[in-house]
Amino acid sequence: MEDRTDDASVASFQTLYTVMYPVFKELEDVNPSAAQTLRAAFIKAEEGSPGLTQDIVLKILEKKQKSDVNLTESLLRMSGENVEEFLIEASDFKELNLKVRELKQHLSKIPDLMDLKAYFLQVIKDVAGCIKELLDTVTAILKKYKFSDDRPLQQQKREFVRCAKRFSECLKVYFRDGNLTSVFVSTNQLAHRANMLLKVFKNASR
Repeated sequence: MEDRTDDASVASFQTLYTVMYPVFKELEDVNPSAAQTLRAAFIKAEEGSPGLTQDIVLKILEKKQKSDVNLTESLLRMSGENVEEFLIEASDFKELNLKVRELKQHLSKIPDLMDLKAYFLQVIKDVAGCIKELLDTVTAILKKYKFSDDRPLQQQKREFVRCAKRFSECLKVYFRDGNLTSVFVSTNQLAHRANMLLKVFKNASR
């Protein structure tokens, strides 16, 4: 699936792989063919109409009279789990899988800790440490392996760094004016970029 960069498309893409992929996975146990067909249909529809998956989920919530659910916050809470489609099976990339998961697990705690200042500050420090360790791991892999074309890898690394800086800036704004929404959006963006790092390295390692 094509990588998306704007906030709305990232949120919908996250809805696809955070909410819908587990549904497809469960359906595979009952009807593998139907699961694959449905998964392919959702991916194609999302590529053709970015935001469609999120709209569908929001309509379902509205139908179930759950329209007060903050989907951005909910996606963030769910973001700590691995997305199997992005995990790299090769043992040489085990550390990359681990560092991405550690970062996402810390990010997923943010909504529940924002009202607990000491714990919130600690998780921010943990996130900063995870970002550094993840970037160190990416740099080490790029130095160790000679990829035929490392431009997509370098580009995704730059996108991750850009999102990390945006996350930091949004936190500064939050401490000034208490804007929760921008923190949740930037945190989701960072979790998404971590997943995209896995995706691009998985594609390159095949």
